[in-house]
Amino acid sequence: MIMPAEKELRAVLARFAQARIEHDVLPTGRTSRALEDATYTLCVITGSRTVEQALRAADALLDQYTAGRAGLRREDETLAA
Repeated sequence: MIMPAEKELRAVLARFAQARIEHDVLPTGRTSRALEDATYTLCVITGSRTVEQALRAADALLDQYTAGRAGLRREDETLAA
């Protein structure tokens, strides 16, 4: 799987969350389509088949991004010393 950029993943997650909230508050045909589209996009970007798998994959990717940034900070501190 090609890893999505962190910014793109966060944008897709935000879009999914917004669509989920809007559909839960006042379900309409428009909100249903928006939720389906956001769910599909989230599944594609994470290489998953279900929204549950996609959310778990997104969490794992975000953890990887965080760990990568922490590693870069340690590397920068070593170079500065």
